Amino acid sequence: MQVGKWGVWFAPNKLPIDDVGRLAREVEGHGYDVLWYPEALAYEAMALGGYMLGQTKTLTLATGIANIYARDASAAMQGHNTLNSLYDGRFILGLGVSHIPIVEAARGHNYGKPIGAMRSYLEAMAAAPVQIEAAERQVVLAALGPKMLALSAELTDGALPYNVTPEHTAQARQILGPGKALCVEQKICLTEDPGTARDVAAAQLKMYLGLPNYRNCWLSLGFTEDELSDRGSDRFLDAMVAWGSETTIRARLQAHFDAGADHVAIQPFDPAGGSSPDWNALATFAPGS
Repeated sequence: MQVGKWGVWFAPNKLPIDDVGRLAREVEGHGYDVLWYPEALAYEAMALGGYMLGQTKTLTLATGIANIYARDASAAMQGHNTLNSLYDGRFILGLGVSHIPIVEAARGHNYGKPIGAMRSYLEAMAAAPVQIEAAERQVVLAALGPKMLALSAELTDGALPYNVTPEHTAQARQILGPGKALCVEQKICLTEDPGTARDVAAAQLKMYLGLPNYRNCWLSLGFTEDELSDRGSDRFLDAMVAWGSETTIRARLQAHFDAGADHVAIQPFDPAGGSSPDWNALATFAPGS
């Protein structure tokens, strides 16, 4: 699986559909390799992927991630094969176990043990009697802990860690080993005002601070419970959202590559706090700029 070096990760859940199309076209126009997008309770992942693929000609679209509780394994394999067949192999299926509140309270499923649930799902995908072919399987896992990273290496083409630091990237590369794609998301805010950057970071990270999967990862990286209380300490916010000058932000992105990432996807937050991406940052950090 070839992912290229640069991507964009952005949640289009609050965007009108015309802006979703604009996002895909601008990401492609700026020369990024992949546009990653999540699945929550707004746009459905496969349908949205088809729409954005139809808005572009060369850009790869990737779920970052599709929730395994949103569709059975056969449907996931059908979606993967259908989109790749229709759009010249430009779709990557990123899968994840999501989080208990979304799976149980919102979707009405029982949240199983993550590793066992994901292994069973991947095995069922491989055995699914799907009657449409894709030239290549392109599947990665949302992976934070060592067991999910190891499963990524065993049964998929790579991993997409989210809300992590370059230190985590180094650990992930060691576990994945060579030959597997390590795609890392990095939040950025192109402003040199610390108050603005940290306010944006706190607003964006608020929902993640209550989710055990992320808290456990952050604690393993050396953050303390105090640093993860309230809105998060300045050290925590600065670690999650790279801000400052273009040079400063580029140094953080390079730190992930130096730690072993194959691909870094920026998530460019609007310094004004809007729900749209920072269109200026998309242009500033475009490959080759």
